[in-house]
Amino acid sequence: MAKGFSEFGRFAEPTLYILVSLSDGPKHGYAIMSDVHQTSGEPLGPGTLYGALARLERRGLIEALEPVDRRRPYRLTALGATTLRTQLLGLASFSASGLERLGRSAR
Repeated sequence: MAKGFSEFGRFAEPTLYILVSLSDGPKHGYAIMSDVHQTSGEPLGPGTLYGALARLERRGLIEALEPVDRRRPYRLTALGATTLRTQLLGLASFSASGLERLGRSAR
């Protein structure tokens, strides 16, 4: 009996999860972690989150906003949105190709 996909590890990088989370508006760290977990089913720890946020900010894909009640929200930049769109379209094409191949092999 299949054990499920969790034994294979993560299928996407945490940075992609973070960019997708921020695609519908600014969020602070805890909100990003909660959204990623709810959306992907994968927990994202604070060390992973804040390391990825720092890298994304250095690359200009996100920007930190002014703190609100001691929480610092982040938002996607225009470059971040373009990069995310490109990545997701590439993944969609890859997924469609894989599903097509899988369908052919099942015949």
